[in-house]
Amino acid sequence: MRAIRQDVLGGPEVLKEVEIDRPEPGPTEVLVRVKAAGLNPTDWKHRAAKMSVLEPPFVLGWDVSGVVEATGVGVTLYKPGDEVFGMLRYPRSAGAFAEYVAAPSRTFARKPANVDHVQAGAVPLAALTAWQALVDTADVREGQRVLVHAAAGGVGHLAVQIAKALGAYVIGTASSPKHDLLRRLGVDEPVDYRETDFAETLRDVDVVLDTIGGDYRERSLRTMRRGGVLVAIARGSAGAADPDELGIRVEQLLVEPDWHAMKEIAALVEAGRLRAEIDTVLPLAEAAKAHERGETNRVTGKIVLTP
Repeated sequence: MRAIRQDVLGGPEVLKEVEIDRPEPGPTEVLVRVKAAGLNPTDWKHRAAKMSVLEPPFVLGWDVSGVVEATGVGVTLYKPGDEVFGMLRYPRSAGAFAEYVAAPSRTFARKPANVDHVQAGAVPLAALTAWQALVDTADVREGQRVLVHAAAGGVGHLAVQIAKALGAYVIGTASSPKHDLLRRLGVDEPVDYRETDFAETLRDVDVVLDTIGGDYRERSLRTMRRGGVLVAIARGSAGAADPDELGIRVEQLLVEPDWHAMKEIAALVEAGRLRAEIDTVLPLAEAAKAHERGETNRVTGKIVLTP
């Protein structure tokens, strides 16, 4: 099968299209013919050695939407021909940037029939991150004030929709040209981080989803009420504010596969309450170009590769 592999760490130029053996599904696994694979910032960070979990050679990619080709012993959920989508085991066992992947059957949920593979392939990792942050960790409730940073980004724009589905009042930071999109997604209060210091203007926030890191954690604490929860998916710098003294719980989240959450996410997609914003769609062979696009940090929504 064709795959995009890298034999060394480095820039986008290390990504090469190669022929490798097609995987075989083991016990409880399914073989999926990949129809679409979403990109996430973690892909280019692993490629460039900013994250060190994987050792080359490896095939990147955790987001998959495709068709079940074969099943291993013990699989009862799916049959060949079923359309599925899901996130491969993160941060290990990447491999979505290929024509086929083999993974445990409960990695996947059934793809909603009302969206195509490009839409479905853009959803899993980012939506699972948002779900595990807002639902599992912060337990967002109706009427709470939720602040989502980088609200037009891959995780952010899906987090906004999940927060709205939970009945929250959503505040989102993004540059002003993206505010129309934020309002369409359901943001109640867009904030232009370039023109406004959110730390000085926002108050009584119940939940913060910090997708940026750095000093955003420290600054976000100043916007929160006692009893609030800040969930970070990026590393934040230590500051003068003590979360314990403020009565705020801070959690660092690393996303993980979750069949039950994927089914909930699929239900939101099917109901039309969760939809990925597609920035760019490129063929698998142009993975390097996709990485270059992603690293500009000017992407709105998701980039998707199609074998």
